[in-house]
Amino acid sequence: MTPFPHVAVVDWSAASQPSPAREAADAIWIGICGPDGETTQYHRTRDGAEAALTALCATGRWLIGFDFPMGYPAGFAARLTGHAAASAVWHWLADQISDGPDNRNNRFAIAAAINRQFGGGPFWGRPATLDLPDLPPRKTVDYARLGLPERRRVEQAVPRAQPVWKLFTTGSVGSQSLMGLPMIARLAARPGISVWPFHPPARVVLTEVYPSLLGHRITEAMAQGETIKDRAQVRLLARALWQLSHSGQLAALLADAPDSVCQEEGWILGAGHAAALQRAAA
Repeated sequence: MTPFPHVAVVDWSAASQPSPAREAADAIWIGICGPDGETTQYHRTRDGAEAALTALCATGRWLIGFDFPMGYPAGFAARLTGHAAASAVWHWLADQISDGPDNRNNRFAIAAAINRQFGGGPFWGRPATLDLPDLPPRKTVDYARLGLPERRRVEQAVPRAQPVWKLFTTGSVGSQSLMGLPMIARLAARPGISVWPFHPPARVVLTEVYPSLLGHRITEAMAQGETIKDRAQVRLLARALWQLSHSGQLAALLADAPDSVCQEEGWILGAGHAAALQRAAA
């Protein structure tokens, strides 16, 4: 595989208002690694971050990782859209989710509407101040009765990864997916952009990543003076993926997703390869 000249890793956010003007945690961070070194970007809004990513995608070959699931457990896409493909969910969400330039959005209301369509579940978690009876504040869903898995296969392989149905409080990656997948639909519609493992590699490859696979490398960075964990994660994971690409080891990661997940569920790039990522991040 020809090495990627540039790698970016994105720590996404589902915030409902702009992040602070001063660089802060729990905002959108983009780490970039290339032949000229490493940089990070801080974005206060999804609108601004998407514009920056769209510009990157127009400038050459890129591998871009996002820290949210690109698909849902098997069976969800067909029940929601009539098509058993992750991309059908991206486009459905792009039509339904509203996301203003100030980050105001309707993600909880859309999750509640999906739960009504499914007859209760699968999403859960919301602020107590929201009056959405169809979206329980805590997990009460019986996934076996609902006929959907609670976790994707990759979340069984990486147990620390949170299920995509959780929308609120610590680790609520589900909200990031609801607010990130419409962007994936828009980016993937552009020429020369593909989404792994759903499509064959193109000039620009978008993929799901899980920065926690870096483990102790993040702890080391914080001990050495880094003050924002999100910034450390995107910088180090971009470095690790760039190094693996240029040492010929990235192809093994890109070949690792089981065929059974390549239509609906997706896969975390690097799942099962934490040691290699940690070595490459050093």
